[in-house]
Amino acid sequence: CLEPAGGIRCFDKQYEHKGKCCNRCQPGEKLVSECSDTEESVCTHCESGHYQQSWTKEKHCAPHDICDSNAGLIVKTQGNTTHNTVCQCQAGMHCSDTSCQTCVENQPCQHGFGFVAAKAMAQMSSPCEPCAEGTFSNVSSKTEPCHPWTSCEEKGLMVKVKGTNTSDVICAEPSRRSSLSVLIPITAAIVTCLVGICIYCLVHRGEEGAGTQEEIENLEPQQAQEVGEDDLPVQETLLGRQPVAQEDGKESRISEQEKL
Repeated sequence: CLEPAGGIRCFDKQYEHKGKCCNRCQPGEKLVSECSDTEESVCTHCESGHYQQSWTKEKHCAPHDICDSNAGLIVKTQGNTTHNTVCQCQAGMHCSDTSCQTCVENQPCQHGFGFVAAKAMAQMSSPCEPCAEGTFSNVSSKTEPCHPWTSCEEKGLMVKVKGTNTSDVICAEPSRRSSLSVLIPITAAIVTCLVGICIYCLVHRGEEGAGTQEEIENLEPQQAQEVGEDDLPVQETLLGRQPVAQEDGKESRISEQEKL
């Protein structure tokens, strides 16, 4: 202990008694007898149903709170020698005031609204919240939360009717019509491509055939002319007593001198 002028000054976990610094009892205990010149402070554990949560010189422990069911309370956390019992309102009820010594019934959450347990414990009002997108509530209840929509995809189904904040999604088996609505455009696109390719090939082949025919037609007169010239019969005529080839149909002209 410290002894400044004018009195005794003790440490935090001590207290002054008859000019001496006595030790306080630790949490979970109560004082039985104070210290003396020859003895230290004597402490003992708190009895059942009581607690002491700090260092003390008190000779009595505080009783645990009682969660009265008639007041709508139930035990949330059971007390021990160092902590008090914690109570909370029963399901479907909320605290009537900040001390939460009594509870009052919730007003039912209407369709499209869900119960929020955390809100019931933290606030003094009916803990209802509107159902968010993707959730719904189709009952009027003091305890039912909003439930998520059914996932049609996870079940291998398709959405027939979209969900709302008051109704679940309605699923259905995939119909043949829906399958055909996908297959028909694909098939039509493939057929269109094939027809286009065929038309292109026919047109391209026709242009090549026309060019070849035109070349043949231009070539035939030339060949005919050459054949005509080559096939004319040849006659022999004596020129200076030597045979001279003469084409048939051509006039034979021999000089008068040769005739003589």
